Order: sequence, then structure tokens, then C-alpha cells
Amino acid sequence: MCKNKELMKKNEKKGKTAYFCIMEKYDLITIVGPTASGKTAFACHLAYTLDTEIISGDSRQVYKSMDIGTGKDLADYIVNGKNIPCHLINIREAGEKYNIFEYQHDFHRVYKDIKNRGKLPVLCGGSGLYVESVLKGYSLVNVPENKELRKKYGNCSLRELTGLLTAYKTLHNTTDVDTVQRAIRAMEIEEYKKEHPLEHNGFPPLNSLVIGVDIDRELRRQKISIRLESRLDEGMIDEVRQILDKGVSPDSLVYYGLEYKYVTLYLLKQLSYQEMFSQLEIAIHQFAKRQMTWFRGMEKRGFRIHWIDALLPVREKTGKVLELIKQ
Repeated sequence: MCKNKELMKKNEKKGKTAYFCIMEKYDLITIVGPTASGKTAFACHLAYTLDTEIISGDSRQVYKSMDIGTGKDLADYIVNGKNIPCHLINIREAGEKYNIFEYQHDFHRVYKDIKNRGKLPVLCGGSGLYVESVLKGYSLVNVPENKELRKKYGNCSLRELTGLLTAYKTLHNTTDVDTVQRAIRAMEIEEYKKEHPLEHNGFPPLNSLVIGVDIDRELRRQKISIRLESRLDEGMIDEVRQILDKGVSPDSLVYYGLEYKYVTLYLLKQLSYQEMFSQLEIAIHQFAKRQMTWFRGMEKRGFRIHWIDALLPVREKTGKVLELIKQ
């Protein structure tokens, strides 16, 4: 039975009786799923129903000016004429480096603010490591650059580096290791950890109701291909060109991987348009597969993920979440 009578009365007046006890049962709600699964639109409608706010769990959407390529889908944040607040989007300039250590600190700053205002945050994202880091309370440090390591492995291929990374049994992230720069960064972190035992950073694990958006693999592939064509038509190439024109180095954009890597290579005339399209399409499919591998791994690591069919109408998806809350 719900002990928070004030919250119960407040939500009875709003007609939202399905989550009387939600603030007592969970610290937050988390929505995960692979790219093109429709998780953002779903999270926005859920946030609208619960009269709350969203925290992004995406490693690329933190960057300003990188809108089309990262799939921010800002129109989704307007539900029935209401703007749904979303945090940790557009908080860094394009060209900057951002890491999980910084994300943890930014997340908890926003999380505490939302909770202090009596709302239950909805964490939404496809970057599995970012999501898991805050739910489990990973102990992390801000790892500096290792110039010697970068020089040693700077000319290696991504395949070679990926092979080297498999030697690290404690490696947290493989989802976003899709460029040479990111693979070297992952090695930097693992090497640093060998010499610097990690101490607890003070962030506690969070009790979350975790919802996964389950989309059929073939449907996911179709949606990825259609969406890629749409993003190119919407001006993704011009978006990348404008970022480069602002003085951001090509290497910095290649570091971000996926759309920014391949479109940059196209603009540098290292790839033809068709080569860019086909290689990028394959890379996004592979990325989505790695995302699902990560989420399945979360289940093996003790997370209970309630999977909801992506094809259900958003109202039904939201209803299923409300039913889970009441259980």
C-alpha cells in the first residue's frame, strides 16, 4: 500500500492513479533498445503520462550541432502540444571529447534536481555502458591520455585493436568501439586501471524499472535503411560540412563514428557517395546488433528487463509500463 498520501492525492486529481506508489518503489524508469526501435517517442509519451522529465543515455547526443546524425528526433519531445524536458542533450560543443566519467557526474546532478522536484526521472538511451554505469554505480576515474600508447597503436587497424581489446577480461564497453580512436581510448582506460586501483566514487546503485523495446531483427534492419536515406535527404551531409566549416577537425568527427565518420570520409573524397552509404548502412546494422548484445548481457549481469513489442501502439506500451508499476 502506498505510504505517500500527498503524492496519491495529487495524482488522483490528475487521473493518474496508476502510479500512486511509484516514488516509493523505484528511483527511476529506464527505457532501452537498439537504434531505430522507437524508444525515444515511447519514452516521451511515458514522461507525458507521468508528468516527468527525461534524462538522455546517449553518448553522441550530448554534442551541439550534431542533430540529424545522432538522431535526436527533437520533434518527439512535443507530446499533445507539451514540451517534454530532456536533459544531457546539447551539453558539449562538437569536436570535444566526452566520457563516461563525466556522464556519471552530469547524470547525478540532473537526477537529483528532478527528484528534488518530486518527479520520477525517465532514463532513455541506447548507449548501454552509459545506462549501466549509472544504474550499477560503476566506480570510475577520469583517465588521462596515454601518449606512449597512442603512438604505439596509432597505425593499427580497427580489427587489430579489437583483437587486442579481447585480452582485457574486465573490459566494460564494446558497443561504441567502432573507430580506431575509440578502441585506443578503451585500451587507455584498461591500462590505467592496471596501475591505479579504482576507488568507489560515491554514486550508489539505483533501483530502476527497466523497459526494453523489442524489435524484430529484419524490421530493425528495414527501419535503419529507410531512416538512413531519410537523414541524408534531411541534410545530414550539410550538417557535417557545417561542423567542419566551423573548424572542427576531420579526425574529431571520425572519432564519433557511424554517420560522422563515414560522411566525413565522403566529404574528404576518400569514399564515393555509394561507398559511404553502403559502408555506413552496414556499420549501423552492426552497431544495433552490438547494442542488443549489450542489453542481453545486462540481463545476465542481474538486470530484469521487461521487453515490450516495438510494434504496439504507444498508448499500449505506456499502459504496460503502468501495469508493471502497479505490480
